Amino acid sequence: MRILHILNDICAAGNGIINVAVDLACLQAKSGHETAIASTGGEYETLLANYGVKHFYFDQRRHPINLVKATQRYRAMIQTFQPNIVHAHMMTGIVLAWGLRGRSRYSLVSTVHNEFQRNSILMGLADRVIAVSHAVANSMQQRGIPPQKLRVVRNGTLGSPRSQPVVNPVALHRPAIATVAGMYQRKGISELITAFNQVAAEFPTAHLYLVGDGPHRSQFAAQAQDSAACDRIHFEGFQLKPQRYLQSTDIFVLASHREPFGLVLSEAREVGCAVVASNVDGIPEALDDGKAGILVPPANPAALATAIAQLLRHSDQLNHWKNRAQQNLEWLSVTRVHEETLAVYFE
Repeated sequence: MRILHILNDICAAGNGIINVAVDLACLQAKSGHETAIASTGGEYETLLANYGVKHFYFDQRRHPINLVKATQRYRAMIQTFQPNIVHAHMMTGIVLAWGLRGRSRYSLVSTVHNEFQRNSILMGLADRVIAVSHAVANSMQQRGIPPQKLRVVRNGTLGSPRSQPVVNPVALHRPAIATVAGMYQRKGISELITAFNQVAAEFPTAHLYLVGDGPHRSQFAAQAQDSAACDRIHFEGFQLKPQRYLQSTDIFVLASHREPFGLVLSEAREVGCAVVASNVDGIPEALDDGKAGILVPPANPAALATAIAQLLRHSDQLNHWKNRAQQNLEWLSVTRVHEETLAVYFE
């Protein structure tokens, strides 16, 4: 097949949507399919070229003049590449691919990564709509996407072409509690800081590491600065290799209010962190319905603090959940995601 993925960019900035698409494109090309990505480019261009993935420059930013140029560029790209499948991962891309299909014979596939966004219903314009978890599929069906269009392909990152050997894990103060997440309110960073303040009073050697960046970082930093444990809350910023932190982490926390799946959970599980996460959206699926991690109510700092403190008080429980995290990992592989996605294309 000739497969074209449409993305905003291919920057190595920790964006899960881009990571999933880059993994797919690499494995599809490796399997013998002629594969291309259309985007404004980024650091993953070299990796994609090494796998034989073509890259078309394509700027789909939503400005009137730019969209006129994008329309012209899209038509030329389709004529040149003549894809069998166009796979759109973001909303502007799906609208352009649907509206400009005309007499082109390609089939249109979309992946719903962030169904909580109001306009994500536009992903239903595709012939097949891939949801990254059963929770996302249920939500999209309730919002009007016909069930016969929907297919579930749960995320997985293990064995990713983007992965590099981790050398020199970061030396963290122990016990180390960490999250790897964008600095957004949606990620529950504020609740995690509040919960850590409760935990810190009982465990004076515990430290919290916040790995990631985003628009609300300054708000969270101000909150941390006002706490009694401010000297034990560390803002580490975006890290190209967050595994260096995960390998030294005792308890990994994902306190999101909304989370379609949570790619980082597979990475935390792989290295053997005990996991505490919100019982919301696709997170339970990523944690084998609570068998591989402790689930707590979202936006509930008290419940978060109780779960963390329980693990810190009882080393046997901490070790138990570290072991549970590493069980049943096979289904979280990129190979499985690749094969299930191809099955959707072949439909």
